[in-house]
Amino acid sequence: MNANNDFASNPSRNEEDWHPADVLAALKKRGHSLAGLSVANGYHPTAAGKALKQPWPAVERILADALGIAPHAIWPSRYDGDGQPLPRAKS
Repeated sequence: MNANNDFASNPSRNEEDWHPADVLAALKKRGHSLAGLSVANGYHPTAAGKALKQPWPAVERILADALGIAPHAIWPSRYDGDGQPLPRAKS
């Protein structure tokens, strides 16, 4: 296994964000769908899919909880060293 694929076996050891397809695959392996998690938590069915591409801490927490890990382990670029969401850049 090369270094680029190492996070597939242990994502928490990689400093980069998980690829959205890897998050989706991990959820499916555990019997979840993006739409199902969104709706079950009171969001529009597309909410979780949007959180794969842009910061949305509340939905990131839902996805991470479904995987049994912390959001900052999946999206380290979106969180500070204490695991708190980084402030969003104003446009």
